[in-house]
Amino acid sequence: MPTNGHRTMDSSRHLRTAKQIGTGLCFVVFPLVFVFAFSVHPNLTAPRFLGPFDLIARAHRAGLLHFAHALVTLATALLVVVALHFMNLLEREGRPWWGFIGGALAILGSLALAADKGALCLSMSALDSLSDTEFENMMPGLLAMFSKRGWLFLIWGVLLLPVGFGIQAIGLLRTGALPRWQSVLFLIGVLFIGTPDGAELVNLVASLLMALAFVPYGVRLLRTSGDQEAGA
Repeated sequence: MPTNGHRTMDSSRHLRTAKQIGTGLCFVVFPLVFVFAFSVHPNLTAPRFLGPFDLIARAHRAGLLHFAHALVTLATALLVVVALHFMNLLEREGRPWWGFIGGALAILGSLALAADKGALCLSMSALDSLSDTEFENMMPGLLAMFSKRGWLFLIWGVLLLPVGFGIQAIGLLRTGALPRWQSVLFLIGVLFIGTPDGAELVNLVASLLMALAFVPYGVRLLRTSGDQEAGA
């Protein structure tokens, strides 16, 4: 009959396995969500600068785009898990400040990304229920929102996301904690993932690079979690 100590050890081992499975899934799912989200943007092969009015017009009655933005909003939680994982990994590799500073900035950027999608994207899906006349009457307010007036200027904090992950990517390169090719793809991808609206083809390519780096890593975490459970 198992003792309380054995039960505690088994519970702790199962919890570690569950955490590793969850982390592995984050590495697999989030880059694929980004690839999908950028791939459904219109005019991918015709990049151009988009002002507030252009962004409003593009998002009006764009059901698939709203769905993609909803997925990105949810995926910001997965970005936090990834940042924390690299923070712990770099601490074990003797580069704690690279992990901590990069992770802190990346998490703040993830929160700003969630705010961005909530304020400027999810809200647009609600306005699709209005008539054309009602929608046009709201245009002054929408232009103020998409110009990031008032406290919406905090959305610019999304720029911290590539900065933070870029710091962590450099730390991974310096320590060799990841295979060099994965760290390089991560660094290149994250530096271009913040390309401004209107050039989503660049964002799509950056997302594909990150998927090439992260999906195999996530699968490896999933496999090793199974090995740990089998060896328990």
